[in-house]
Amino acid sequence: MHWVTFDCYGTLIDWERGITDALLPVLRAPMDRDELARRYIAVEAAVEAESYRPYHEVLDEAGRRVLASLGIDAPSPLPVSLPAWRPFAEAPAALAALRRHDRRIAILSNVDRDLIASSLPQLGLVPDLVVTAQDCGSYKPAPGHWRMFAERAGVGPEVTVHVGASQYHDMRPAAALGYRTVFVDRHGEKLETAPTRVIADLASLPDVIDALE
Repeated sequence: MHWVTFDCYGTLIDWERGITDALLPVLRAPMDRDELARRYIAVEAAVEAESYRPYHEVLDEAGRRVLASLGIDAPSPLPVSLPAWRPFAEAPAALAALRRHDRRIAILSNVDRDLIASSLPQLGLVPDLVVTAQDCGSYKPAPGHWRMFAERAGVGPEVTVHVGASQYHDMRPAAALGYRTVFVDRHGEKLETAPTRVIADLASLPDVIDALE
């Protein structure tokens, strides 16, 4: 295959850490980080399932709703925090190895163009293609990202593998469109989809992609 497409936040960038680092200082009482992340993920998915709005507004609304559910009436700290979210430790090296193996790299992300631009320098390379929710006017799991990728890249599932850390946002819709998939399962989740491969982190990804040739 020639292309590897990635989700960004949660797959390359430690999204849950970024979210919880921003929200925890606002809380009035200590809360388990994983529980806060689970609560936020569910709320954000509900906000994204409503009519399309820019991701800045999704972060604001979802953050406000989570804080309100905890009895806190405060602005969301999330929109301004995103540029500080850090990549997973192994992500830059894995991307560099894929590039050395002559893979073309695309990022399909549920954010706005300016937000993804603030994160890309941390990944250590410039992707060949980026498709954001702002570009296609929808959020994954809707198929808009993959349709725009196929249109812009001029290729389809036969030469592409999609990599993501969400069964809901990435594995299920990509497989439905005919893409081979690699699920980055950092939490030992129960499989509710049938990814082509499952890996614990991105360190082994270059070898996995080679094996799928």
